[in-house]
Amino acid sequence: MSFEEELFLLVKAKSPLIYVVSSEEERVDYVIRKLIFSKLKRVVYSWDFINGFNPTILNEAYKRNPFEALSKIRNLYGQVPSLIIFKDYSNFLADLSISRELKNLLPLLRTQPKTLLFINNENTVPRELVDKFVFLEFSLPKLEEIEKELGRLIERLDQKINNELFDLLVNSCRGLPLEKIRHLIAKAIASNKQITLSTVDFILDEKRRTISRTEILEFWQSSQQLNEIGGLEGLKSWLSKRRLHFTEAARNYGLPVPRGILLVGVQGTGKSMTAKAIANDWFLPLLRLDAGRLFGGVVGESERRIREMIDIAESLSPCVLWIDEIEKSFSNSNQSGDSGTTSRVLSTLLTWLAEKKSFVFVVATANTIETLQLELIRKGRFDEIFFLDLPTKNERKNIFEVHLKQVRPESWLSYDTNELSRLTSYFSGAEIQQLIVEAMYQAFSEGREFKTEDIIIEIDRCVPLAKLHQEAIQRLQSWARSGRIRLGSLENTQLSEL
Repeated sequence: MSFEEELFLLVKAKSPLIYVVSSEEERVDYVIRKLIFSKLKRVVYSWDFINGFNPTILNEAYKRNPFEALSKIRNLYGQVPSLIIFKDYSNFLADLSISRELKNLLPLLRTQPKTLLFINNENTVPRELVDKFVFLEFSLPKLEEIEKELGRLIERLDQKINNELFDLLVNSCRGLPLEKIRHLIAKAIASNKQITLSTVDFILDEKRRTISRTEILEFWQSSQQLNEIGGLEGLKSWLSKRRLHFTEAARNYGLPVPRGILLVGVQGTGKSMTAKAIANDWFLPLLRLDAGRLFGGVVGESERRIREMIDIAESLSPCVLWIDEIEKSFSNSNQSGDSGTTSRVLSTLLTWLAEKKSFVFVVATANTIETLQLELIRKGRFDEIFFLDLPTKNERKNIFEVHLKQVRPESWLSYDTNELSRLTSYFSGAEIQQLIVEAMYQAFSEGREFKTEDIIIEIDRCVPLAKLHQEAIQRLQSWARSGRIRLGSLENTQLSEL
């Protein structure tokens, strides 16, 4: 249901207090007035701290006086259907006199065709008033709105651009408020005198900075490719079949929008690398979510952040959303002592994972499955759950070859990858890469080229994680091979290797 539809129903249902969360005050005001005048036929008033009421009501007493402004509602044309928009008002709701007056007004508002609507960029309603309000989220502009606004700006600024550049411009503006789009286009033209491909890069740079300032999502640039990840042929095959699922042809074929995958496995087996490679191979932007950042100390802050994260991700679709180490924030142990905050945030996330229609391909990673909430691993949240095990002997050989090709593209065949893979049965892919790096440091310090023997020396020196936590890893491997989860590798790793 759209914002306009939901607001229409709330006003028709005589909801007395509505709270709209948005940083786009001007756009919210425009949408509300358009809806009221076209469908609801109500008188619209607005109040802000500096100007008081608009249209002006009687006198100047209501400027810079939030209590008097609220009290005025009692005598404001009782039987005339009206909607009163309050701006800047959330800062005053914590005041005892205003809080009390608002509660006293409720019985009256329920008997008259009046609705009070408050606009603020975040939910700062005091706890004792939360149940009095109906809260509405005003989403960032949709694709159609961006196209319309850019078309208007380009015509007004007398710019001539082709359809291809216009489409690139529209996609680059996804996830930004209309006011920010206007500012960036004006700034780009002031700098270059016209709209070009450099304008798209300029907007993308600003978008990265904007998303970073949310302190929830990070905009990542990745050059990682799936063919640079050794092993995991089962996972790669599954992903290759879904590479074009976000295209119009896939939708016309009747394929559902893919939800995403959950990658579980031993540390260093390529979970994070896979998330980066998917975005790069599919030519999609990569957003990284540190789930721990969702939780704030202020009441209602965590719930607001998860909704903000969803809004940003959907506005940037198609994209890849990487939720790193999800078990640290949504484990069983986090459910107690937080007044239900974790449960509410998790519930919002699960509902979105199951019902989202936009192409946001979620790649969640976890180092263990034991502490994860069962609701997260239930079918319907993700398309598939993969277990990324320690690499087999053949996969370790492949991993050595991949990394040696990167650092010694001309001489990688001179290294004995068969012997190296035989000696590293306990090692993860990340640990194998580090062995090569350490061998290179040692040889470089001695002024020579590194050899197979240098890597073997590092193997003897290194104690892999699988040896330090052997029992825990074996339990995880046994669980994965019980048939409850799909294996990322086409080969069967032998437990006897550990």
